[in-house]
Amino acid sequence: MRRSTFLATAAALVSAAYLTACGSPPRDLDLTLEHASTQGHFVVALVPPPAGPVLDQIQTWQLRLHSRDGRPVSDARILFNGGMPQHGHGFPTRPRVTRELSPGVYALEGVKFSMSGWWDMRLGIAAGERTDTAVFNVVLDDSRHRR
Repeated sequence: MRRSTFLATAAALVSAAYLTACGSPPRDLDLTLEHASTQGHFVVALVPPPAGPVLDQIQTWQLRLHSRDGRPVSDARILFNGGMPQHGHGFPTRPRVTRELSPGVYALEGVKFSMSGWWDMRLGIAAGERTDTAVFNVVLDDSRHRR
């Protein structure tokens, strides 16, 4: 195979792999913003700001944390991680839960989506003797979410 043919073939394969890995999010992606934590210890809700998730703007979201029987969970320690699974990078900012606004309602500050696509928002939760995790998926469409 000639070098130019090889390079063209290699470039086409890399492009196809990129489109496959970074293309559309999975069809069965759970986009609910309220559900039980992974082990079922808590019910967790992420509440975007009134304008919804937007691109290129630092936002504050709310996180609502309840026990399975509906009681607000106060004094929880909550760690945030996340990013774009299809691109292999995290958030361009360092979102974190900064304070409890009211019983079971926490401020998640510093959320910034820098590009359209599938983002995951992962939470590590510790309250009392219980620890658990929760994962939320958000898909931003460039045409609908730019401010």
